[in-house]
Formats: sequence, C-alpha cells, structure tokens
Amino acid sequence: MEQTERRASPASGGPTIRVLVVDDEGLVRAGLRMVLTSSTDITVVAEAADGAAAVETVRTHRPDVVVMDVQMPLLDGLAATRRIRALPDPPAVLLLTTFDLDSHVQAAVDAGASGYLLKNTHHEDLLAAVRAVHRGDAAFSPPVARRVLRLAGAALPEESAVARLQGVGEADLTVLALVGKGLSNAAIAARLGTTEPAVKRRVRRLLAELGCANRVQLAIAAVKARLSTQGD
Repeated sequence: MEQTERRASPASGGPTIRVLVVDDEGLVRAGLRMVLTSSTDITVVAEAADGAAAVETVRTHRPDVVVMDVQMPLLDGLAATRRIRALPDPPAVLLLTTFDLDSHVQAAVDAGASGYLLKNTHHEDLLAAVRAVHRGDAAFSPPVARRVLRLAGAALPEESAVARLQGVGEADLTVLALVGKGLSNAAIAARLGTTEPAVKRRVRRLLAELGCANRVQLAIAAVKARLSTQGD
C-alpha cells in the first residue's frame, strides 16, 4: 500500500486528517474511502483487511484516525484496538459495527476506542465522528451512547468511583462532570467562560491522573462517580 502525503485542507488551511480504513470486505472499504475522501479535510492514507494488518499499517503509515470494523478474521477490531492503543502516540480508533451488543460496546470502551458507530450511520455523521475523535472528543451512535452510560452507571459501586477522584482539584472535577455530560472541549469552554486550549490542558491532566486512555473513559469515570448528574 502506498502512503499518501499529508496535504493541506482548502477549508481550514491546515493538514488533513489521515485515516486508515480497516474492513475485511473490499466493497465496504471502497465505500468508506469514497465517503471519507468526499471531504476536503480528510484523506485515506491506507487500507487493511484484518486487525493484524491494521496494527502493522498503523506502525508504517502513522494515521491520525483508524476507522475499523469490529468483526474481522485473524484479529478482530476489538483486539486490534487494544494493540493499536498500546503503541507509542497511537491514533484515535473509531469502530464500526452492525451490532450494538452490550459485550461489544463494553469491550470497545475498555480497549480504548474513541468512538463506536453503527454501519447504518449517515455519511455526514461518519465524517463528523472522524473529526470528533481526531480532536479528542468521543463519537457514538445515539443507541450506543445510551448503552455506554447505562453500563458505566452499573459497573462500579459509587463509593469506589468517588474514591478514585480523591486529590483531583475542584476546577478539574467541574470539567470532568461536563465531559461526562457529553460536552465537547469547545462547549465546555463556552460554559465555563474560558478558552478551548485551557480545557484541553485540564482534560489531558485528568487523563493522566485517572489513568484513562481517552475521553470516553473519562466520561465513564464521571458517570460512575455520579458527577454527570450534578447540576441537572
């Protein structure tokens, strides 16, 4: 597979989002490529037909985002996500699936996926999801998002989740609560009357302090501690 050079987006003037497409069906990969490259700020740098090849392609092509099917031969998307997220400076992973089974949703979150979309997602929502996970936000189909929150609320006793937040400053807890409500960095900045870079710094600090792989796991930490219900 040939590597595509990083090019500037006419819309933003900045570099395009480099995407790796992973699916065991060639027609599906072709369809995803067509949708993704219809936008001027996204380019597909490579394709892979299974999870094992995806891991190796991430190493060689260094994409910003991996758009990957869950069910594939040799190595499925969930196992591949775990391996990809364990790499140095890993890309965000956006999983696609026909099924929204609880077991798959929980496994995707635990593996470090930043998004989980059903394959019947509208093409504009797919493009928006790629942009979202690239900037550090989460992207879930609405039915899947409800499952994530429900599973998170039942996964741990509230006392354990609250204890995990000991030592986290009040300002960071406020940001964490808003992450748990599904707000983007831009929306949090607007809500708190601060700048988006300031929010990003707090999110990065929270990720490090709580040992979370990404924003999705941060949101789950907030839900488990019932932070996301504060102020409702």
